[in-house]
Amino acid sequence: VMYEQIARNRRASWLLMGIIVALFALVGYVFGLAWTGAQAGGLGLLGVFGVVAIAWSLIGYYTGDRMVLAVSRAHRVTHAEESRLYNVVEEMTIAAGLAQPPAVYVVEDEALNAFATGRDPQHSAIAVTRGLLQRLDREQLQGVVAHEMSHIRNYDIRFATLVGILVGIIALVADFFLRSTFFGMGRRRGGDSGGGGVMILVALLLAIVAPLAAAAVQFAISRRREYLADASGVELTRNPLGLARALHEIAGDTGRLESANRATAHLYIANPLRRRHTGALFATHPPVEERIAVLLKMAHVEPAALVVPPGGAASPPPAAT
Repeated sequence: VMYEQIARNRRASWLLMGIIVALFALVGYVFGLAWTGAQAGGLGLLGVFGVVAIAWSLIGYYTGDRMVLAVSRAHRVTHAEESRLYNVVEEMTIAAGLAQPPAVYVVEDEALNAFATGRDPQHSAIAVTRGLLQRLDREQLQGVVAHEMSHIRNYDIRFATLVGILVGIIALVADFFLRSTFFGMGRRRGGDSGGGGVMILVALLLAIVAPLAAAAVQFAISRRREYLADASGVELTRNPLGLARALHEIAGDTGRLESANRATAHLYIANPLRRRHTGALFATHPPVEERIAVLLKMAHVEPAALVVPPGGAASPPPAAT
């Protein structure tokens, strides 16, 4: 069943890409029609937007991972520097059946979080925060790495990178149109007929709604993929309690991940902006409590199992093995 869900999610990624591109084309056509008042203007701007979307998609496809890692202030580490983390990554790589391990990065921040990025398993990376390395035990670290390895194996990282690029460009174009309209550029050439005014109003409405609609679709798919990555991660570790305990520790963390922003928040194992109140429609992750409840049900244990005895997750991790 899980493999069928992974296959459906891969197909859904391309379907979602098609929806986003269609939305982008619609934005271009309506904006062009509103600016020029002519069909040719709408088709012309649609073509321009199409070329820009393709160019940005290619840039995001080949360099999106480097952009994310740079923005997140992650630096690559070696086996000698972080042997415990490297050993866990290599274990989960073998469990996932991947040919090579992803590159390993660390974000020097005391907050507890992690993410994966890249375009495919051969060009991927896993990044964890310093706080996560210091405060999680090996069992919990395995759960987190297995979750991120599942995103890589399931090609969620490609989806997140490409859709993030397209959603971002829709937002930029919509913002440009709104600003230009307010400065008097959005007037129909050849007079202000009633039809032209209506078209501009439609374009203004689309400029406001399009980025919100694109982001809402993106976040909805991201939430579903978090549940799948949790389940896939358990398949790799055979230990749902490890990930449940890790999520419990992450949820209780009071630190703020300074390098995270709205463009990268959906990549993390838990929303780094979770303390900023957002509606359910625009939530990047499902509630941690619900994810933990599912994992505990898989482990056939009660919530009391999340209470770690002294020397467990709340203590510094053991020496590298």
